[in-house]
Amino acid sequence: MAEWTSAVGAAQLARLLSSQQDRPAGPGSRRPPAYRALADGIRLLVLEGRVPVAARLPAERELALSLSVSRTTVAAAYEALRGEGFLESRRGAGSWTAVPAGNPLPARGLEPLPPEALGSLIDLGCAALPAPEPWLTRAVQGALEELPPYAHTHGDYPAGLPALRAMIAERYTARGIPTMPEQIMVTTGAMGAIDAICHLFAGRGERIAVESPSYANILQLMREAGARLVPVAMAEGLTGWDMDRWRQVLRDAAPRIAYVVADFHNPTGALADEDQRRRLVDAARSAGTVLIADETMSELWLDPDVRMPRQVCAFDPAGSTVITVGSASKAFWAGMRIGWVRAAPDVIRSLVAARAYADLGTPVLEQLAVNWLFGTGGWEQAVEVRRAQARANRDELVTAVRRELPAWEFEVPRGGLTLWVRTGGLSGSRLAEAGERVGVRVPSGPRFGVDGAFEGYVRLPFTVGGAVAEEAAARLAAAAGLVESGAVGNAEAPRTFVA
Repeated sequence: MAEWTSAVGAAQLARLLSSQQDRPAGPGSRRPPAYRALADGIRLLVLEGRVPVAARLPAERELALSLSVSRTTVAAAYEALRGEGFLESRRGAGSWTAVPAGNPLPARGLEPLPPEALGSLIDLGCAALPAPEPWLTRAVQGALEELPPYAHTHGDYPAGLPALRAMIAERYTARGIPTMPEQIMVTTGAMGAIDAICHLFAGRGERIAVESPSYANILQLMREAGARLVPVAMAEGLTGWDMDRWRQVLRDAAPRIAYVVADFHNPTGALADEDQRRRLVDAARSAGTVLIADETMSELWLDPDVRMPRQVCAFDPAGSTVITVGSASKAFWAGMRIGWVRAAPDVIRSLVAARAYADLGTPVLEQLAVNWLFGTGGWEQAVEVRRAQARANRDELVTAVRRELPAWEFEVPRGGLTLWVRTGGLSGSRLAEAGERVGVRVPSGPRFGVDGAFEGYVRLPFTVGGAVAEEAAARLAAAAGLVESGAVGNAEAPRTFVA
């Protein structure tokens, strides 16, 4: 039995390697030998999760042809990786990626740090805030009071609790979008909603258009479902979508699905205006593309003078084009794994029927807690607290980063939870690796792109403030110093933060 579980082709590996942008060498600095640069590039791809662990690498001759280097260079790079524990080989089975003993497996998404690691690392990987209290406790207490009648049933509600479906429908109707409970399905978070939609509408090999950049975990979900991702570049700054590019992609690629975040886009923080929303819905309808509108950030405007555009589904009155996804996880708490889908009744019926082969349903107690929040006004109060917390964190993080890293460039978004930062020519992958050494965890830009894009970016969430934000920026500056000095990739470089 082979020790590898997947394979990376020579052309694919060459594209991934070419996406890694090194900072130009300064006067008097020395570039590493070609084999060393190749070994470092492959190692970074493994540490980033862009090349999986236990993935078979191409043969030396094949990779040498794709990279236009000598076979000796590839052989030396492979040997260096074997010596460092990042490659294993067996005659007849080839060579496959690995991680050295004691190293954690690279995260392929943006999983939060385990609680026991939070004392030694500042976690800028997960865009989630602590629960807003006392509303979480009150919601759970309210749910417990409502639980007894449901406890006398089987507890299996594939479409969601009728009371919560009706409540969510009423909230859409109150915002000028008439909605029936039959148009709502409650899911296990937004990820569960989008996973169900992708399985229903896009089989393996189907094209899915995505913003570029886009949310890393959704991109990974779609890749693992076998989708062919078609990236569509965002407009400059925080101005939303580039509609000329969207029209071209929808016309030429005819994707089965398009996934967008119109409200405080993750990771850039952009807010699409009403005209962009109307035009994108019209273009998707003409192309026969199902448009998934992710609204998980829609209530997180941070500046009081922000005027929110109408929801994307407001421009699809027939309900034939737009499927809306919402969630309690970003606006309230990530531990409240309640999401929902708003779509045409026939789509909801199909999603519910398919759920029998997936997760069957969403926990009843958590649904009752969200229903309590919606029905008592607790949701609005908790979200207002969340906005104030995120606003303060944003302002303090921005001040700290501008002071410690003046060469880094970004625009300050007016909502959401993330800052998309251009790193002054430094490799985001190398910054992420160096950050682990100095005690700050930060996701690099390529996690949010398709096939290696955005190497010169990192994403910083508004999850820390005050002294922690200042320390995080100082550690990022230390990580940048390691990258600039060439220490990243040196086996003798320190791997722990020294206070």
